[in-house]
Amino acid sequence: MPLDPAFVEDCPYLPSALFIDDIISIDRETSTVIASASTHEDLPLVRDQRAHPELHPRHLNGGLMIHMTGMVGFAHAYYLLGLRHADGWIGYGTHVHSGRFRKMGRIGPPIVLNCRATSVRKIGSAIFARYDLRFTQEDDVVYEGDQSAIWTRVAP
Repeated sequence: MPLDPAFVEDCPYLPSALFIDDIISIDRETSTVIASASTHEDLPLVRDQRAHPELHPRHLNGGLMIHMTGMVGFAHAYYLLGLRHADGWIGYGTHVHSGRFRKMGRIGPPIVLNCRATSVRKIGSAIFARYDLRFTQEDDVVYEGDQSAIWTRVAP
């Protein structure tokens, strides 16, 4: 489904840094959000690569993929946990327990971002979540991660 304007408005980043184009599915039963992200030559860091066809082809930078883990985690918090930035909620990544770049992300085909919460716990007034992340591009896995984030609320 196309992005809900309220979701885009609530994001703590400007739309140009959200990097999610569509929400493909939301599954409450499995605590999973699947989204898609475009890959194009005008993405930050991609446009600044000194590309060489054999030595350093233009590709989706790993740092951008890590940022995408945060954005799809934000989508999970928004759609499945009901946390709203406008209500004072903000999330911060705390740990990359494991992260593996399986293949180079190519420019052109979209990336499918799969984010499944494996644990969500309330600790005091904060919410701690652990996520299993799997990013694919044309059925090839480009990134797999096991990451944690903490969601805290401050008065808006």
